[in-house]
Amino acid sequence: MADSALDRVLALPQRSFFLFGPRGVGKSTWMRRSLPGAKYFDLLDSSLYLELARDPSRLEAMIGNLKKRSWAVLDEIQKIPDLLDEVHRLMETRGWRFALCGSSARKLRRRGANLLGGRALTINLEGFVSRELGGQFDVESAVQWGTLPAVTLDPKHARELLSAYVNTYIKEEIREEGLVRRVPPFLRFLNIAGLMNAQQVNGQNIARESGVPRASVDAYFSILVDTLLGHFLPAYRPHAKIRERAHPKFFWFDPGVARAAAGLIYEPADRIWKGSALETLLYHELRVYNEARQKFRGIHYYRTGADSEIDFVIETRKRTSTARPRLVCIEVKLAEKWDRKWERAMRSLKESGPVQIDRMIGVYTGRRTYHFNGLDVMPVVEFLKLLWNGKIF
Repeated sequence: MADSALDRVLALPQRSFFLFGPRGVGKSTWMRRSLPGAKYFDLLDSSLYLELARDPSRLEAMIGNLKKRSWAVLDEIQKIPDLLDEVHRLMETRGWRFALCGSSARKLRRRGANLLGGRALTINLEGFVSRELGGQFDVESAVQWGTLPAVTLDPKHARELLSAYVNTYIKEEIREEGLVRRVPPFLRFLNIAGLMNAQQVNGQNIARESGVPRASVDAYFSILVDTLLGHFLPAYRPHAKIRERAHPKFFWFDPGVARAAAGLIYEPADRIWKGSALETLLYHELRVYNEARQKFRGIHYYRTGADSEIDFVIETRKRTSTARPRLVCIEVKLAEKWDRKWERAMRSLKESGPVQIDRMIGVYTGRRTYHFNGLDVMPVVEFLKLLWNGKIF
């Protein structure tokens, strides 16, 4: 199976756009496939980088006499933030459309760069999702190794590829971009953050375990989020009468990368780790679907003071002055058999009054589907098919 044979769920915008995403998810490949006739500039080319860094105005001459609304692609745009002023000018004076690709907007914002004042959309690309892989999608493999294109296309070398991915990220994103002053403390934090994948974030505890200042923990998490290597899942607050916890959870964008960051890539994955990895995989699918299908719905988790939890709460309608919010609740379990006790948190929230739950869903690694008094239980693959067919939200 070749990457070029796979269609991605991301649709090409009709206007200029930024395309961000972690390294190694296929941004450059997608750009070349989506815009085959565009002028392409790769800022990893050292001679091109030096020329445009010295004189951004040369970009116009390099593009040449393209017609209005023609496309030009600038890959690794964060390498030369000042180039965006020239891009802005050419959009206005020549009417060209630009596709601006990079691993993060962090360096652009930090330099105070012109982000084109809303004249360009921002879209994201991540690892493969089940819809893109079709019949090649394997739940067990995705839980173990994630869905990075290089790993999915060469599963025999998954360990080496994931280990190299984390090391390359440290080198390119941290050292070369100067995102942190000292690398060793960040490495210690990275290991703890990997171990705590899919768990609630307690900054004080992480600071103590990694031996870095509390303020540095916040800064390091922001680096992971800005480079799209991780995402916070906020707690849902329905204003129920029971006590609620509001600490967010942190999920790596890919379970395989989380495993490598935790230093566990050469260790057998135990059941607890696989359970967190399955949650990570489902969150990845929910996030990508939410953006690719332009649903833009709030995704949360819910946990009470009694430690009962709903893995994912999707707000399909926000609260108004005259109506309760509407939710879809999803509980995910790494289990061959469904235990009815896992439904309690969803049923409790439904009975609490302040929300309207339109659907309760249990997702598990068994084979059978069930319907228990308003709750649908289904295998992972069946859930993902319904999700991408628009049947979940």
